[in-house]
Amino acid sequence: MRGAPSEPADSYYEVRPDSTDVPATRFRIKGIHPAIRGEVWEFLLGCYHPMSTFDERKQIRQHRREQYVRLKNECSKMFPVVGSGKYITAPVITEDDANANRTEMAKELTSNGPLDMKVVQWMHTLHQIGLYVKRTDRTLLFYDKPENLSKLQDILSVYAWIDIDVGYCQGMSDLCSPMIILLENEADAFWCFERLMRRLRGNFQCTETFVGVQTQLSNLATVTQVIDPKLHQHLETLGGGNYLFAFRMLIVLFRREFSFCDSLYLWEMMWALEYDPDLFSLYEELELNMEKAEGSKGKSKPTQKYGKYERENMKIKSVDAPLPISVFIVASVLKDKSSVLLHQARGLDDVVKILNDMTGILDAKKACTGALKLHKKYVKAKTHCNSKSMG
Repeated sequence: MRGAPSEPADSYYEVRPDSTDVPATRFRIKGIHPAIRGEVWEFLLGCYHPMSTFDERKQIRQHRREQYVRLKNECSKMFPVVGSGKYITAPVITEDDANANRTEMAKELTSNGPLDMKVVQWMHTLHQIGLYVKRTDRTLLFYDKPENLSKLQDILSVYAWIDIDVGYCQGMSDLCSPMIILLENEADAFWCFERLMRRLRGNFQCTETFVGVQTQLSNLATVTQVIDPKLHQHLETLGGGNYLFAFRMLIVLFRREFSFCDSLYLWEMMWALEYDPDLFSLYEELELNMEKAEGSKGKSKPTQKYGKYERENMKIKSVDAPLPISVFIVASVLKDKSSVLLHQARGLDDVVKILNDMTGILDAKKACTGALKLHKKYVKAKTHCNSKSMG
């Protein structure tokens, strides 16, 4: 399905008339048509096997929907606002709820005895989820309807319950929002988001001294040092050697740098380039706690069904996990702005301003093409370096 070449992509994701500071969409309909985008994403993210039949997908979909209902009911029993059509804006439970100053809600929740620590931890996240739900994509008319805000709240609340180690972190609502808009059924949207989080949850795993995305920022620094050492040295001189200025790009996958429509176009290009047809099988095996079947992820298999970026990584045969293409997209953006950064950035504030000024003017396709070129250059340089050290 394709729209006419002149059909505005924004017509599928209407923006509120009073929102004047929204980045303009640069592209007409291209890539995956919005009418089938949700279904295609389910394949790209590994919800279904690429060779599955309609009946097989129907059976899996029904099973997952029932599973989501059970999870949501479990959450609703612990906190009735989940699944009620409302969203939370006030703290559910506080540190003071153990003393005489407890709220009426807290008294009701603890009427049957002290809450399990896992439940307490989950309830602490609900207020945070509600605050971010209220702010997410509010320029879109879609979220003028309270029931859609409630969907976003419920999906994030259920996810926080099943992945208690991550819970909820800033940025997750930005990743979840498109799923709700593209997939009408809430359960389908949940499982699509859950699959996306399998790729990205490492970015959100935090301790008191470490934020997960720092690993990708460190990778970005390494890549930039190899492909543009002069720029890397300049950024280090400015005190930006930790690359925290790129935090937002990586944590929400460029949602702020592009219009809503263009960011979806970028996402699906990234996932198509990284596509691995074994994703579904791998995820199912992990869920069943089974050891990976012999050769199920074998790199000796025909590669034509893999994405272009994935095929390149398969050729390398490195023992290290490949870097996500998002790291090379940020590197591509920095490389493109290298001259400006070198000549105009005299402090980190200048770096941030230069990058912020790109909002709405970046070309998603150009960024992906640049990322592939930089990846080849990086791999070649690393291979040469390794050969010299071994020699």
